[in-house]
Amino acid sequence: MQLRVLGCSGAEFPGHHPSAFLIDDALLLDAGTVGAVLAEEEQLRIRDILVTHPHLDHIRGIPLLADNIIIKGLGFGVNLFGTSEVLAAIRAHLLNGVIWPDFTRIPSPENPVLSCTEIVPEQVFGVADYRVTAFNVNHTVPAVGYRISKNGTTLLYTGDTGPTERIWELAGDISALLVEVSFPDAMEELALVTGHLTPLLLTRELAKLGQRPPRILVTHLKPQYFDRIRDELEIAVPGVELLHDGGVYHI
Repeated sequence: MQLRVLGCSGAEFPGHHPSAFLIDDALLLDAGTVGAVLAEEEQLRIRDILVTHPHLDHIRGIPLLADNIIIKGLGFGVNLFGTSEVLAAIRAHLLNGVIWPDFTRIPSPENPVLSCTEIVPEQVFGVADYRVTAFNVNHTVPAVGYRISKNGTTLLYTGDTGPTERIWELAGDISALLVEVSFPDAMEELALVTGHLTPLLLTRELAKLGQRPPRILVTHLKPQYFDRIRDELEIAVPGVELLHDGGVYHI
């Protein structure tokens, strides 16, 4: 399984893009960044998007991707996977005909550029050659993380979350954990209020797994505090890998 980082920052600055991860060039895990880094032919390879939650930094690439696809007139679209709450929020607040055209009905309701598939947490579903399960996590809006498996390899992605339970209880054997750490330890109160983690909070979450995953990939750091978070992670969780925009990881 190849994981290409399109964006992995908890804020936007030059060289720091919002969350999006491309798996094997065709499956997009969140869509905060798409057209800003992918060439046209790379965008047109995307067939499915797993959305964790409807915050703008995780969905803003979706409408522009749809626009690029329809302009080509190739007759195919992209399937959005999300819970009922996530898909409803995208329809109501993003693809609502005001902020952006409703590409779930364009060029026609029968053959839209964007198709929506509602998923139910803790029920396994298929996406291309992958087996996927969503788990509720603890954020300020309804949100899930995803367990994605193919050919004996499993990636567990938390999305944005504060301290949570169910995703750890049902994680099972995983090859790599993709987990957020947004703030340094001194900002724990803000992290808890906004549904995020710090290095210390991450150590407490990892203890819930029982066994440390072979690889821990950390995402969503606030660039303003990158050095502090990195230094605290080196002490709290030695051996973690901090993702960077443009990085390619083989799991």
